[in-house]
Parts: sequence; C-alpha cells; structure tokens
Amino acid sequence: MGAKIYLVMAVKALIYAALLFGAAGTILWPAGWAYLVLFVGGVVRLNLLMARHDPALLAERSKLPFRKGQPLWDKLFLVGGFVVLPAWTALMPVDAVRFHWSNMPVWLQLAGAALMLVSFAMMDRVFLENTFLTASVAIQEDRGHHVISTGPYAVVRHPLYAAILIYLAATPLLLGSWYGLAASVILCGGLAFRTAMEDRELHRGLQGYPEYAARVRYRLIPLVW
Repeated sequence: MGAKIYLVMAVKALIYAALLFGAAGTILWPAGWAYLVLFVGGVVRLNLLMARHDPALLAERSKLPFRKGQPLWDKLFLVGGFVVLPAWTALMPVDAVRFHWSNMPVWLQLAGAALMLVSFAMMDRVFLENTFLTASVAIQEDRGHHVISTGPYAVVRHPLYAAILIYLAATPLLLGSWYGLAASVILCGGLAFRTAMEDRELHRGLQGYPEYAARVRYRLIPLVW
C-alpha cells in the first residue's frame, strides 16, 4: 500500500478526531477514544486487506466517488452524505459530552463497541468477496462487471449496506447518544433508499442480476427486506 494511502488515512483520522473532540469540547472522553481506535483500526485493516487481496479495488476506491455512467441521483446522494455524516458525527459528542442531554448505561455502550467490531468484520468479508464494490452506483463495464453471488451475497443482495446498518446503530450506542441513535433511524432510511435505487440500476444494467435477485430474495435483512 502506497504512502499516499497512508497519508489519506492519517488525514481522515485527524479530521474525525478534531470533529469528535472539538464538538465534545474536551479530549477527556473515554468513549470517544474507544470509538476512534475501533473506527480507525477497522478502516486501516480494511485497506490492508484490499492492498493484499485486491489492489485493483483499493485503487478504484481511492479515486473520487464519481464516475462515468453513475446516475444523477447517486451523485446527489453522495454529496448529501458529505454534509449529513459529519453533522451526525458532531451531534453525538455535543449531546453526550458537551451538554449531557443523554444518559446511556455503560452496558449499552459496551454493546455498541461489540457491534462496531461485528460491522467491520462483515465489511472485511464483503470486500474480500466483491471486487466491484466501488463507492459509486454504476455498471463497471471497463472492469468486466458481473454478478457476485457467493459468500455473504448468497444471503442478501447488499451485504455491505447490511454491515453499515449495524455500524449506524453501534456508533451512537458506543458514544452514549440517544439523539445520535434517533438520527441513525433517518440515516438508515436513506441507506434503504440507496439500496432500492441501486437494486433497480443493477436490474436494468447488469446481465444476470434479475436471475440472481430471483434466487436471493432479500436486499438487506434476511426474511425481512
């Protein structure tokens, strides 16, 4: 993995740290440090896995998340995410630390930490399975895009989004923010929207996807949706 990737990850870690502890108004926040260690550790591990097993995917994901053939709705969705996700991240320390609006029991925060580990373990497995897992919704004809139906894709059609759902619940639990958890419900709704829209694009443009969708019925949650 090149020095550029390490530099990008270091900058992102500093931005997250500044956002969390700046919003909290203090660095004396154990839950914040626990989250930062788990999050940065998970991202670094994921990048190391891609560097070892799928450098082509790592190279693709290192580019800007906009590409030829990407529908306009997805570009707007990603731009909105650049605003909404930092705001959500800042809300939790403002709630739990700066103003102490929330009072969450420690056992729930520990459960949040465990769920974060589960979500990153799921992401690792998904990225190892699917070399076409770029940040944008687009048929990657230049990379020989085809249906992936093995591993977690034999259970649900969008296992990465399933892992992100767990992450969206785990983060506010670990950080001790009921307001963050309430906001996560809205974020999960947005993720469900993207899942449905991406599924539509794949039905339209990816050969073999309708047949795969007929075999694997559920998009995100087995036996539910």
